[in-house]
Amino acid sequence: MLFVQAGDGYPYYARPRFPGGQPTVAEVLKVRERQREIGVPEAFEWVHETTPGLLDVARQAGLEVLQAPLLVLDPEKLPEPHPHVRVIGTSPAEVSVVAQLAFSSPGTAPGGAGTAERDAELASATPTSTRHRHAVADLPGEGVLAVGTAQRAGDVVEIVGIGTLPAARRRGLGGAVTAELARDALERGAELVFLSAGSQEIARVYERVGFRRVATACIASA
Repeated sequence: MLFVQAGDGYPYYARPRFPGGQPTVAEVLKVRERQREIGVPEAFEWVHETTPGLLDVARQAGLEVLQAPLLVLDPEKLPEPHPHVRVIGTSPAEVSVVAQLAFSSPGTAPGGAGTAERDAELASATPTSTRHRHAVADLPGEGVLAVGTAQRAGDVVEIVGIGTLPAARRRGLGGAVTAELARDALERGAELVFLSAGSQEIARVYERVGFRRVATACIASA
């Protein structure tokens, strides 16, 4: 299935039907051709455990596949709130700027980009507003050091875009932001909160704040 967005927002991806049969290389190539025709990214996402045969097929069709740990929240394992993490209903410039700096240096290891780089980017950043919920770790004297976003569909919430300034890593801020978004989602009636981690190392950050791995999310692109 190929999803096509209506209006503003992120472009959608293709995914296999569930339950479905065994995908073929020809089918994946046909979808990629259609994606090119309508000008959307050649992207596929699926859960490996529900469609295990698609992994090899996607690679044979020329796609690169990230196998990301897929985790769900155990609500009773949420830690106590962090005193300097808060949830906001808008998306200030800090959210996009901190996320951009964080993802420019993947992983969990400390790096060089910090508050000076953040402030330089903020000088020309434009505030935005979305329908999603966002959380920030806003520390006294340092400002926003970590951010994250929660996207909701019905009673299901996906947490995405968790990022910490590289120079502020290893302080528990990414986990605290994740936990606060999860807590906010539960308070607003969510029945399921989940996320995908970029690696097993990153997954351990989320496991420490109440998430457990249940499957593998496959994210394929050209």
